[in-house]
Amino acid sequence: MTDVGLTPAQTAGPYLRIGLLRELITPTLVEPDDPRAIRIRGRLTDGAGDGVPDGMVEIWQANAAGRYRHPSDDRVDPPLEDGFLGFGRSGTEDDGRFEFVTVKPGPVPWPEGGAQAPHIEVAVFARGLLKHAVTRIYFPDEDEANAADPVLSRLAPAQRETLVAVAEDGGLRFDVRLQGAGHTTFFAV
Repeated sequence: MTDVGLTPAQTAGPYLRIGLLRELITPTLVEPDDPRAIRIRGRLTDGAGDGVPDGMVEIWQANAAGRYRHPSDDRVDPPLEDGFLGFGRSGTEDDGRFEFVTVKPGPVPWPEGGAQAPHIEVAVFARGLLKHAVTRIYFPDEDEANAADPVLSRLAPAQRETLVAVAEDGGLRFDVRLQGAGHTTFFAV
């Protein structure tokens, strides 16, 4: 039998770059010279710790005031921000690296009352995944809000640890490990 390689039905891999990674949706949600801009860098790795070179990471977030640009967020206060869509997409490089330039979101309401800590929703697409994996990025300078967050507070300390970015080189580092020891906490959605 001749090995014919992987087909599109077997892997999402390089087909992400061809089909989804275009300049319509970029990893730059705000201009890098915006005084509020934060840089989030990370690596997407597999269970062995090797970088996933053909993945895609998407983020969706509220603006700095805590409002989503989405029809279901129909609050008037806080206001929407002109030009800020709250959605970005980054392909991964050869060693699994990805990067976003965005703003720190404000806290958003929890459907059952109270507030959620500032966070960014993350969707991960990679070879071997038939459905995207969903996680969150929380901020390391929000200890009090993180402790009260209705999602983080339901997790074991080791799981919470995988969701909080680390301050590094004037920005934030958030690595996504798909499986294995210390894997990122993912959510069923």
